[in-house]
Amino acid sequence: MNMKKYLQLATVGLASMTILAACSSGGASTSSEDEDVRKVKVAYDQASKPISWLDDKGNATGYDVEVMKLVDELLPEYEFEYVGTTSDDLLIGVEQGKYQVGVKNAFWTEERTAKFIFPQEFLGLSSAGLVLKKENEHIKTLADFASAGFSLAPIAANNAQYTIIAEYNDANPDNPVKLEAGDAFTVDVVQWVNEGRVGGGVIIEGPFQKQVLEEDGPYYNLKDEVVYNEFAVIKTWPLFNKKEQEFADAYDKAIKQLKEDKKTNELSTEYYGRDLFEVLDNVNR
Repeated sequence: MNMKKYLQLATVGLASMTILAACSSGGASTSSEDEDVRKVKVAYDQASKPISWLDDKGNATGYDVEVMKLVDELLPEYEFEYVGTTSDDLLIGVEQGKYQVGVKNAFWTEERTAKFIFPQEFLGLSSAGLVLKKENEHIKTLADFASAGFSLAPIAANNAQYTIIAEYNDANPDNPVKLEAGDAFTVDVVQWVNEGRVGGGVIIEGPFQKQVLEEDGPYYNLKDEVVYNEFAVIKTWPLFNKKEQEFADAYDKAIKQLKEDKKTNELSTEYYGRDLFEVLDNVNR
């Protein structure tokens, strides 16, 4: 083989290797791009309709979950995996890093700041109120409830609802609500009130509507026997693991845009039957 022929073959071989290398490089680039998308676990309370729950088709849904789905759409660098669990497991799991973030209609408390990252932007708003017998519907505030001398259904000390009542008592030492810490995270307040075991109980408006006012609710038969009287609208937050500051910062940018676009207003109306953001200026907590 003469030198010219040899050089021609060598050139062809080098070109082929270059093309293959380019193709290989292209494949590696795609893989790298896939690796740049971080998968994170979003825990949610799967039995807290309409805030968050597992629907009949096995899909995660509810106000908290649907907002987080919109957040996910605005964060291409993240892929959210929704994990349904209990309220207690959510708190423990996020604290330990089993889940990167959790949503459960969570209120802010000083105690929780030691265990979780609270982002700059809240997730939504929640109506908190008293479940009362129909004949006691004149009780409109915590002050009214305390003045009447009524007993309150027990609330677990690690439940933020306990903190809300404790804060009221601290601010009103001359007219405190009788507050008892329960063993369980929550008790069946509707049933306790109906049976006369207590004068009232703290509940969130959404669950009250689902349990009492909707025809398929377990206590629809009590719709004319008990009432819900709102005493506060409170901001709710996603709880991030302490090592997830970068993730929390990304969430902040996304949720801020969703609020500006009124997407949170729309979801509040869809899942709670009212736009709670309309009273945001009067929210103190």
